[in-house]
Amino acid sequence: MANVVVVGAQWGDEGKGKVVDLLTEYADVVVRFQGGANAGHTLVVEGETLILHLVPSGVLYPGKLCIIGDGVVVDPRALIEEMDGLRARGLLRQEENLLVSERAHMTLPYHRLVDTAREAHRGARRIGTTGRGIGPTYEDKIARVGIRFADLLDEEIFTEKLKAVLEERNAYLVHVLQQPQARFEAICEEYLGYARRLRPLVANTSLVIDQAMRQGKGVLFEGAQGTHLDVDHGTYPFVTSSNTVAGAACVGSGIGPTRITAVVGICKAYTTRVGEGPFPTELHDDCGGRLREDGQEYGATTGRPRRCGWFDAVLVRDAVRLNGLTGLALTKLDVLTGFPDLRVCTAYRYRGETFTEVPANFRVLEGCEPIYEELPGWDVRARGARRFEELPVNAQRYVRRLEEHVGAEFCMISVGPGRTETILLKNPFGQ
Repeated sequence: MANVVVVGAQWGDEGKGKVVDLLTEYADVVVRFQGGANAGHTLVVEGETLILHLVPSGVLYPGKLCIIGDGVVVDPRALIEEMDGLRARGLLRQEENLLVSERAHMTLPYHRLVDTAREAHRGARRIGTTGRGIGPTYEDKIARVGIRFADLLDEEIFTEKLKAVLEERNAYLVHVLQQPQARFEAICEEYLGYARRLRPLVANTSLVIDQAMRQGKGVLFEGAQGTHLDVDHGTYPFVTSSNTVAGAACVGSGIGPTRITAVVGICKAYTTRVGEGPFPTELHDDCGGRLREDGQEYGATTGRPRRCGWFDAVLVRDAVRLNGLTGLALTKLDVLTGFPDLRVCTAYRYRGETFTEVPANFRVLEGCEPIYEELPGWDVRARGARRFEELPVNAQRYVRRLEEHVGAEFCMISVGPGRTETILLKNPFGQ
């Protein structure tokens, strides 16, 4: 059976939730491998919109096992709220269908305090975080002072580690960020309560995934954010705090790279970005506003309006290379209906120099001008198409031209938000 990784090929918000939801039909296990509650996956099923932050998108299918892997940083409060919300909607009826890695690190109240206060102090130099404490949680993980779920389930270890880390964090909060200190007793009481609720869900998930693979079950690995928010390979420092590329699926799940059989990258038919950072194809005119409104481009986690621009083939071409993509899924092609002309960025120009890859120097990237190729648009609605040949002719040409520019073929094309509004050209699970 196939084991498939799904990642974003732009700056996140590409529609991974919908793609994972569709592919879950062919999988037995769905694994989230990085990020935290700062990510938001939006799904529309039978007209109902559902936004997930920590629970894998496979939760919409009864009987599928959903796993929050080692590489995710988990806010227990947010997780329990999400689980309760799902149950209220008739989903996740059996909580044993959701497992959390015992090695996953936890986001605690002082992480959120540091995150929001630090962003306020940065002023114009802010990165644009969600304020959910994700960065500070990863900082503690790398500094080897983080607290994992395995620690939470041992009261003596949890209280000992919490006491030690609070000494340092409170000094930083009070003396550097001028914030009130976090209270040990309140955190201890709150989180030991979470331990009682979540204990049955905590497991050695690496072992569970391995056993599923050995039994011939299909596993789908779900990433958060996008390739160019990767802490190593993205538009640093305007990135997230984890590795978002496909290689992180192995590290963040506890499986070897030889177990992966396909890697699917998701990209929109145009480009969006939330938060700060360079964006060469960003539109500040009516076209950008139209993309935002027609595409409902507002952050699933924060509600912030997304910055919108033309398709950036440089960005996606880099993602094809960095992830070793075996295929691409194109989303929101329908949003481009009605534009008389479309533009595709094929390269950047900076002070007379041409770039066909994303430059590492963010100041250079900020100063880059996009080199565009113009393509004719279409007026016929794309939403009704269920086969590639049913798309408007110019939409078909647009898709094929994007493939030529990025160096990868599309295996899936989304022409609307609904689960059925998708053209499946090639199933990465081989079915």
